[in-house]
Amino acid sequence: MVSRKLSTFSLLMGLMGIASLVPAVVSAQTPPVEQGGGSFRVQCPTATVRHPGSTDTGGTGTVVNPHPESADAPYAGPQVRTATKDPSGTHTFSPALTFVDNGGAIRCQEISGGDGMMTEADGNQTFMFAFGPLSGLGAIQNGQPGTEFPVVFNAPYTAGDSSGNYQDGQPNPLYDGTSASDPVAPGANAAISDPAGIMNTGVLNGNIPAPLIAFNEDDEFFLTLSNVGMIMRPDLFEQHTVHFHGYPNASSFYDGVPDATWAINIGGSVTYYYLAPDAGTYFWHCHITPPEHLQMGMVGQLYVRPRQNRTVPGTDVYQTSLNQQKDLRTACNPGLPAVSGQPGPDILCSAPMPAKDVGFIHQAGYKYVYNDGDGSTRYDIDVPIQIHGFDPNFHFVGMTFNPEGFADMKDKYFLLNGRSYPDTVGIPPGATVDGHALPASWTGGVSGATNPDPNTYAISTTDTDNNNRPSQPLPSLIVLSASGGPANVCGQAVCGQRAALRFADLDVTEYQTLSSVGIPMLMVGFNAKLLRDQAGNNLYIKTNSITLGGGESMDVILDSTGIAPGTYFLYTPQLDHLSNDAENFGGLMTEVVVIP
Repeated sequence: MVSRKLSTFSLLMGLMGIASLVPAVVSAQTPPVEQGGGSFRVQCPTATVRHPGSTDTGGTGTVVNPHPESADAPYAGPQVRTATKDPSGTHTFSPALTFVDNGGAIRCQEISGGDGMMTEADGNQTFMFAFGPLSGLGAIQNGQPGTEFPVVFNAPYTAGDSSGNYQDGQPNPLYDGTSASDPVAPGANAAISDPAGIMNTGVLNGNIPAPLIAFNEDDEFFLTLSNVGMIMRPDLFEQHTVHFHGYPNASSFYDGVPDATWAINIGGSVTYYYLAPDAGTYFWHCHITPPEHLQMGMVGQLYVRPRQNRTVPGTDVYQTSLNQQKDLRTACNPGLPAVSGQPGPDILCSAPMPAKDVGFIHQAGYKYVYNDGDGSTRYDIDVPIQIHGFDPNFHFVGMTFNPEGFADMKDKYFLLNGRSYPDTVGIPPGATVDGHALPASWTGGVSGATNPDPNTYAISTTDTDNNNRPSQPLPSLIVLSASGGPANVCGQAVCGQRAALRFADLDVTEYQTLSSVGIPMLMVGFNAKLLRDQAGNNLYIKTNSITLGGGESMDVILDSTGIAPGTYFLYTPQLDHLSNDAENFGGLMTEVVVIP
């Protein structure tokens, strides 16, 4: 098992080493944009050896899908491919490079490391050390991942307000005059690559949680971090990193732990690279003085969608699970007739084969939490939920002087996606959420909610320069239809919908418990591992209560099949966590609205 992991890592590093030799591979813009006296550099390749796009790599193996830069390749099992040239055609490989190709695509994202302000549910504004979005801004403001294909990422960022300005009021020279105040306008999801734009947008523009990241298993993911400094703390020269917590097959080179790799100074950028690992829910955070930077808000969620989503429609998903075993990187169950001769078994594998083929047929649009092989983790709606807590005194000290009193750290605001109740559900009646229109009679917590944007539901905070910025873009309201699920998959005459609740907890000081009243939770994964034994038996847990500690993730499915329409609650029974500092309400609570 160790040799398998090492050989995979060696191949990845070899491919990255090759890519680093080729300007066409590593440059996001032509020509590359750099800052005199600084080192901002945004990178998103349009082609790599694994994903050549429309560029001829001189390959002599069979290429089932050419991996265009704006599409996902269907997954029909690993294919052996041979490349004789790099994507630019400049360098020839001798001997030819032979590797296993599982499809996927190239995806990129750009973030800033700096500071920001957020609004608590009692109206108080809180200072943060924070990551902010520098790509996918329109998607993030609408509660979606900011991870983009190169064709979107590398387009000019033309968005602006009614005057064509960045969020801090400085003009965007690329403003096209058509994207004012429209978060989904063309150009709103492109990366900001010029140094002035990075600073104009990134300074004092942190999000809690940090920008959402999501991509597919087998994708090559490029994440650029630019350190824009802390305008509220000019005396601090804080470095930042990105640590992908719980990621398998991570090299120390890209692991974000400063003792083993780099940390980014103010005015600098670095691009992290990963060949997307096993499906599941992960999280990411800064690894510079983690108790301080995590408490101050530098935490975010990341989830990896499984290969099974890309199963060819009409195919039994058990076949996808068999194909998983043909790839040494993801094989779990050696000894099967189709995959005999492998070493193992691998008890660390995230998704063992099911005990038997139940004949679950994949249909276009079906989504799964894991490569389950039996359709048992199928769902309809993604609901990422980041659990966190803030100590307002610690944040106040962090805004004014150092060092903070770590021994006295005590959370008093408890957050779901950076919000306390009623902000967790603060969106208008009649609004459309995940394709569902809320009934006009539903009022939720709107009357007491702070200031959600009526179009995107993002909470904006007035910063010290008197500009409003989206600080908490991700709501946690869950809306399900009691009769909107696909037919013939639930064993009943009418199927409801299934929401995949992707919990990630990066609270520094507390364990957190959440209970679901009226709708049981089906726990299918823990710490990015499917709950299944090595014999293939599902060990899912049906429960109304879950508990997570800091650094843990959990995948839970809520199913509205057979549930009466109405409003249900997802909340913590820890009564001191149902509060906003001195107020005796709020905290870890949101709502599940089931409509007919």
